[in-house]
Amino acid sequence: MYKLLVADNSFLVREGLKSLLQSMPSFEVIEVTENKQLAIQIKKHKPEVLVIDPLAFDISQAEMASLKKEFSGLNILAITNLLPKKDISSYLGSGVTGYLLKDCDKEEIYQAIESTRKGERFLCGKIADVLLSEAEIKITPVYTKKLSCEGFVVSEREIEIIQLIAIGLSNKQIADKLCLSLHTVNTHRKNILQKLKVNNTAGVVMFAVKNNLLSEELLAN
Repeated sequence: MYKLLVADNSFLVREGLKSLLQSMPSFEVIEVTENKQLAIQIKKHKPEVLVIDPLAFDISQAEMASLKKEFSGLNILAITNLLPKKDISSYLGSGVTGYLLKDCDKEEIYQAIESTRKGERFLCGKIADVLLSEAEIKITPVYTKKLSCEGFVVSEREIEIIQLIAIGLSNKQIADKLCLSLHTVNTHRKNILQKLKVNNTAGVVMFAVKNNLLSEELLAN
């Protein structure tokens, strides 16, 4: 039985999520209604996944990063309305593992929770589209309708390869660094391009930057 903590200041959102998630027999759902109780409840229940709307729950990116540092084994799934790119990117950089929108369907929520529990990065397709846009976009209903909500998982190995592509390594150099065959790296690269819906290295670099995947230590090596 896995423990899942739902933190949202809206009664309707909490009840809706709880009702939905209780149909997943492998999860025990615990509610948190107040910001000041969040760390206390995490320490008490030791959940595998925290499902939270950080904006509605008034958790800043810095506070989220501090929470992730304190509870390193905690995986965080953010579920928000569609936010500006800089806010989404900041939350992902502060320790959020998966990111959904509140209008995602049941199956996508299930998939996001399972992937987040495993520590895999799961992104709603609309989130990925916003992150990969070349400029800051004003969020409007017309713009939102153009986006695809189909989510996808980026595995830890794929994140590793995305990071190495973004710092300029060739497929051969990546294969040598990760002790993989060149064929395996080529396959990973092809899958990454398909998942991100980009055609070249520039798109992969943009994804890495918007997801805060390039640490100072990585860039220094």
